[in-house]
Amino acid sequence: MNSVDPSGRQGGTLLQSFNHAFEGLVHVFRHQRNMRIHVSLAVLVLLGSLFFDITRLELIAVLVAIAFVMIAEMLNTAIEATIDMVTSSFDPKAKIAKDVAAGAVLVAAVNSIVVAYLVFADEAAHLTENVLSSVRRSPTHLTFIALLVTVLLVIVLKAAMGRGRPLSGGLPSGHAAVAFGGWTAVTFLSVGQPYGVLVSVVALLMALLTAQTRVQAGIHDTLEVVLGGILGILLVTVVFQLWF
Repeated sequence: MNSVDPSGRQGGTLLQSFNHAFEGLVHVFRHQRNMRIHVSLAVLVLLGSLFFDITRLELIAVLVAIAFVMIAEMLNTAIEATIDMVTSSFDPKAKIAKDVAAGAVLVAAVNSIVVAYLVFADEAAHLTENVLSSVRRSPTHLTFIALLVTVLLVIVLKAAMGRGRPLSGGLPSGHAAVAFGGWTAVTFLSVGQPYGVLVSVVALLMALLTAQTRVQAGIHDTLEVVLGGILGILLVTVVFQLWF
């Protein structure tokens, strides 16, 4: 029998496991300045990629570089917290551990700069109006970036508000933000298409059901769901209006 309380890690539901993971992510963002810088730069790079005609492999390289930096920063924070918990006095070995962890972050950051240069340097030198039209021909890329930025912004707001847990309450509702952001993207992409209105209505119903289940389960109140939905709609609308 695997009984679990919110702080114990044995057993537990899949949702609790995700909550623990997202709580760690939010904690690092809330308390580590460097993580806030990394996330801000990641958002800028992802939005900036919309101006360039990059391939899927190049986009994958950028995403891996971003993830590499964030993982290194989180491991660095975990190592520092563990060392501080074990000893409060100066220990040369503890210093080595912290310095090595910080060095890992530096390697990851330098790697991300190199990847960014290799992916964007030539494109930046030849940026023209054709780049914007290429983005228009890539709605999948545009939708992916819009929803990913929405998720990152939800994490930022949850960290700033300090309310609830990443997947259990808090302001705003991330599920509602993604659901209504997805509906907005579907609506933009289905305009002028056969059965476009029907597709949009079905996507809206799915978003409403998602929001309703969050309230019915007691995970969010109505205000948190409404604000999450508005955030998703506004952010995706801005992205599509600027680049679609």
